[in-house]
Amino acid sequence: MKRLFILIAVLVCTQDISAQLFSKEKVQNLQNFDKPRFSWGYILGFNSYDFNFDYTSDFEDQDIIVDKTVGFSVGLLGNMRINDYLDLRLEPLVTFTRRDLTFNNPLFTSQFESFREVKSTYVHIPLLLKISTKRLNNFKPFIIGGISTSINLSSNEDNPDDNNSGEFRMKTNTNYFEIGFGVDLYLYYFKFTPSIRGVFAMSDELVKDNDPNSPYTATIDRMSTRGIFINFTFQ
Repeated sequence: MKRLFILIAVLVCTQDISAQLFSKEKVQNLQNFDKPRFSWGYILGFNSYDFNFDYTSDFEDQDIIVDKTVGFSVGLLGNMRINDYLDLRLEPLVTFTRRDLTFNNPLFTSQFESFREVKSTYVHIPLLLKISTKRLNNFKPFIIGGISTSINLSSNEDNPDDNNSGEFRMKTNTNYFEIGFGVDLYLYYFKFTPSIRGVFAMSDELVKDNDPNSPYTATIDRMSTRGIFINFTFQ
């Protein structure tokens, strides 16, 4: 009897959870949360930036190795509701990241010559279109995409020193396109939105060394950022 009672209790609980998640009978949290034209929130997240290098010719023995790290992002959200399925979003972020570059060049004999630590602090400002599905109980999946611009506060663009002095230089301003997906979770007191986005630079970010024959930059035709953002939005 005891085992039968436990089995019945488990079945009842399972049915209740299933009904809560998937049935149309569930009481929705924050039923009118998405009705206002404008809303706001804040964002915490992680990022991983990479570099994509295009070379002027085939330099397989001199490829630049990029070691990525996990960075941190914090920002704000401004949301304008267009209709039940479309939202226009402004998400200004401050992102902190680091990329380690190793120049695989036989001319370099020391770590000072071959290794560059590239620390970056970006003010990242995306304008995004969010396309949502119909809300299902307390969650609503979506895809998101748009364009963005950033200011690299650690770019070294105007630094007269270059790689010969140990200084890796990048352009301060960069434009990107972004695409990703996520889900809105309507909790009892607030809306929580985890999302993941790919970020791809549309322009060359490299500031070449002063010497046109520099062993660091002479073989690089284009250097552009690509990255992944994992964001957690609270509204």
